[in-house]
Amino acid sequence: MTITTARIASIVLGGCLVASAFSGPVFAVGDNSSTTPTCKKGEIYDQKTKKCVKQQSANVSDKNRADYAYSLAKAGRYEEALAVLDTVKDQHTAEVLNYRGYATRKLGRTDEGISYYLQSVKMDPQYAKVREYLGEAYVIKGQLDLAKDQLNTIKAICGTGCEEYQDLNAAILDPSKI
Repeated sequence: MTITTARIASIVLGGCLVASAFSGPVFAVGDNSSTTPTCKKGEIYDQKTKKCVKQQSANVSDKNRADYAYSLAKAGRYEEALAVLDTVKDQHTAEVLNYRGYATRKLGRTDEGISYYLQSVKMDPQYAKVREYLGEAYVIKGQLDLAKDQLNTIKAICGTGCEEYQDLNAAILDPSKI
């Protein structure tokens, strides 16, 4: 093998490695507990097959769809997250309402987000994640007393060591962290 052939082969191999790094699903950023990858627009991650499939033809559960929507939202793809949530058959679960609240709040529609959070709280008062996000929405609105009420409720649910308590406490102390 000549030096030129070896150089060309190494360039081609390097290009293939780079291309393969960008061809699979991308994991959501932001939430350390989120392990659901995100796919390109129009696709959904199927937890059973562990791959991205066309959203319309996907035979995935409501929970799978809700989890995927949350991953999209955590990746900053809020409109897509809401579109996936629209495909969930049972719209009245604490998780779906919470994730819808999160995406709408992140789009700047804080009051709408709060309305979804409050519906979620009614369904599951012990759901610490919705309490955290509701508290963050109150911080955004400058209603620190209501945010602190949510912080105290989270403390009763999971203590001061849980992620939800720590994240909301940090947001109350420094609203720029939201």
